[in-house]
Amino acid sequence: MSKKSSVYWILTLAFLMMVSVLTGCGSDKKPAAPAAAADIKIGANWELTGGQATFGQSSLNGAKLALKEINAAGGVIGKKITLVVADNKSEPSESTNAITKLITQDKVVAVLGAVTSSNTLAASPVAHANKVPFLSNTATNPRVTVENGKVKEFAFRACFIDPFQGTVMANFAAKSLKVKTAAVYVDQSSDYAKGLAQVFEESFIKAGGKIVAKEAYLQKDKDFKATLTKIKASNPETIFIPGYYEEVGLIVKQARELSYTGPMIGGDGWDSPKLVEIAGKEALKNTFFSNHYAADDKDPSVVKFVETYKKEYNQTPDALAALGYDATLMIVDAIKRANSAEPQKIRDALAQTKNLKVVSGVITLDANHNPVKSAVVIEVKDGKLVFKEKIDP
Repeated sequence: MSKKSSVYWILTLAFLMMVSVLTGCGSDKKPAAPAAAADIKIGANWELTGGQATFGQSSLNGAKLALKEINAAGGVIGKKITLVVADNKSEPSESTNAITKLITQDKVVAVLGAVTSSNTLAASPVAHANKVPFLSNTATNPRVTVENGKVKEFAFRACFIDPFQGTVMANFAAKSLKVKTAAVYVDQSSDYAKGLAQVFEESFIKAGGKIVAKEAYLQKDKDFKATLTKIKASNPETIFIPGYYEEVGLIVKQARELSYTGPMIGGDGWDSPKLVEIAGKEALKNTFFSNHYAADDKDPSVVKFVETYKKEYNQTPDALAALGYDATLMIVDAIKRANSAEPQKIRDALAQTKNLKVVSGVITLDANHNPVKSAVVIEVKDGKLVFKEKIDP
């Protein structure tokens, strides 16, 4: 054996001994623990700034509370849920951008929101193109789930729809307020408001009433006195104002300044703490609106939710908070029943939602992906929202 070969074998032997020692040292180690299962990501496309910001903030609070409780209890199908939030800035174009980011960049498996019908309709095509289910907690326009007679496969909601809400307020005006004439003052820039106005008018006439004036305004308008003077001249016994709290608050305040004393009524878009700040307690006397739940309802589910929400946020939850909570429960229930976080399977399970007990009632989705549930009428008394009556579908 040459000197060169001898060196080669000595080095080889040394290497093998080193490997043997290292292997022996590691033999008592436990296998590495498997990586934790990834969280399930749900998106939230809500109005966190802009004209409907209190709606989005309340919705987000409700959703966060629901997920806090769900994750504390172990999550769903062995995984925790993460909420990925996007602000649509209360604008349809921004709503499209927000849901695009949530689905294509953040890779969420389902989306909550938007709040308003216009912003939800703007987001809808993106969800459908990507086959990701979305569930609006409060968009009441029928076109959110059904367009041209065809059910939108990936669209769902947690709230009643405008035909029901419009009929509720028309019958309330005719039967409870016992008025025969009404004026309609509608937000012409809102799909929600226009749909609600149409149904109210049809239902009020059917109930024996008469529409004596129809006027329109646009979101972000500030001065309504000229039009209100015109409306007042038609001598309506009530004014129906389907719109959102920012403009509604100013309209109610200015109508009272013009000495209109009759009842003013509206839809769930009135529900915001800002309404009282804008209009004032005195102006809101003798005003009523339809809503999804009442915080002073004595139902045990409502009582528990209100107490927990107050403890978490130090404020009474409005309907937007309740529906944000409920919509989250609906998606989590669908994931549980599907035993999967795949968007298509979540969609299929959502469509089969039946007898799910939530804060705003018991939800069963119909063939159009709309819940069959009750509505309540709220009266504003001394700046507080007070349950007036409940109307079943």
